[in-house]
Amino acid sequence: MENRILFTCILVGMFLRKSCGQNSATEEVLNCCEGDILFLLDSSGSVSSYEYSRMLGFLSELLLPFSLGEDQVRVGLLQVGTQPRLEFGFDAHNTQSGLQEALGNTKALRGDTNTEEALRMAKDWVLKPGGARGARAELPRVLVWLTDGVKPGDVIGPMEELREEGVAVLVISTGHGNYQVLRQVVTPPVESHLYFVDIDDMSIITEDLRDAIIEILWAERLQVRDVSTDSAVLQWRPVLAGLNGYYDIRFGPAPSGGVVGGGAGGPGTSPSTSGGQYQRLTRPGDSSTARLTGLKPDTTYTATLTPESNLQVLNPLSVTFTTKPEVLSPAVVTVSDSEANSVRVSWGPLQPESVQSFQVEYSALPGGKLHMTTVGRGQNSTMLTNLQPDTQYLVTVSARHSYGQERAMSVKVCTEEVRPDLADLRLTTVGSDSVQVDWKASMDGLRGYWLTWEGQDGHGSTTAQRSSFYLPPNLLSTRLTHLPPATRVCVWPVYRTTRGKGLCCTAQFHSGQ
Repeated sequence: MENRILFTCILVGMFLRKSCGQNSATEEVLNCCEGDILFLLDSSGSVSSYEYSRMLGFLSELLLPFSLGEDQVRVGLLQVGTQPRLEFGFDAHNTQSGLQEALGNTKALRGDTNTEEALRMAKDWVLKPGGARGARAELPRVLVWLTDGVKPGDVIGPMEELREEGVAVLVISTGHGNYQVLRQVVTPPVESHLYFVDIDDMSIITEDLRDAIIEILWAERLQVRDVSTDSAVLQWRPVLAGLNGYYDIRFGPAPSGGVVGGGAGGPGTSPSTSGGQYQRLTRPGDSSTARLTGLKPDTTYTATLTPESNLQVLNPLSVTFTTKPEVLSPAVVTVSDSEANSVRVSWGPLQPESVQSFQVEYSALPGGKLHMTTVGRGQNSTMLTNLQPDTQYLVTVSARHSYGQERAMSVKVCTEEVRPDLADLRLTTVGSDSVQVDWKASMDGLRGYWLTWEGQDGHGSTTAQRSSFYLPPNLLSTRLTHLPPATRVCVWPVYRTTRGKGLCCTAQFHSGQ
């Protein structure tokens, strides 16, 4: 008997942050589990108010030690009545205080025991993985059915469908339920998943049922996150919290044959510890992460975590992961601020810890003279000057890395064409409605001129008259006729890609002129 009590204390100590002498109804939380638990609670008319309150009190005590949250345990409550109702879903409560308050405020539905409809809701909605408010994919799902055993309906088929979909089914009967029926609906083993108990004695099964749920939800996984080219972070459940012990971590390149033993995240023996080169770390028993450094890029590693404790033998966990391939600079080259005689070239990533210097080469296409400039490792852009306007250049950025490697990337860039502004614009009135337009402009790259005029007829009309037309580059003057009394004339030089800056003047006509 003494040995049995000692074993129970050690087992519970694995899950609870308390000593054997503490009460099991501790307010400390478990940090052991990850999964979704749906309680199917009979609140029909066959359950008295007293029985119903005892069931809610039992659930409150049962769930009190669990850690709740997105990466822990989530709890839902589905009530059985004439019209079953989801009292709260998995995403409703992330704290014990919120969950306990919700249980305390829950009211019975009464009516008929429509368990079949409740199970349909559970299967098609609440326990369905991946839904908007459903269970989480790839995590354990548990259905715990609390019933008084009175007229449960045809539940064998729906329960079997749930079990086939991977849901673990546990049952607590407080009445005189049919044992043969209930033993068919639970997930084996029956002795730890089916309970018959008097309503006043439910507390005697609290720890056994909790241990059964923990065994299903026990998060015995080793996870890898924040993987980079040379490091990764291992994360696990602190199974040694509250115990004397430490974690032994070994990691090294995986052999070409792949993973041996438990595979990624599961129990097993890592190939990296069986004779090959590996590194070793130790972490205290209350830790849950370890950063692995000094890794090689684009390499597959196997890591093994072994909890070491003199109180309990725990399985080692192993995981295999691949570091990210190294991205050597320059991985991207861009151009900006393009002008007629200059352009800015930028590149990245910077990588000052591995790059000795950057070299920028550029030449006009085709076959222009090669120019070169060297840029320090802490700089990720430079301005290229003294370029020819309206010319295409090939620009190559290369990086010399400290361990001998070189990487280069090229882009093509075009400088802007020269677009001289219009030098002068003069208007000379001719008669009462005509004007002579003269202008001066540079001929470099000129393709022509764009002339517009706009004015009002001056007789009370609010409608503007306007006209636009294109003139060839050899013309430096034109005459406009039949213009309104006040006409604004504008002339712009036109180049290959756009218009240059133009000038505008206003012509005034006077009666009697």
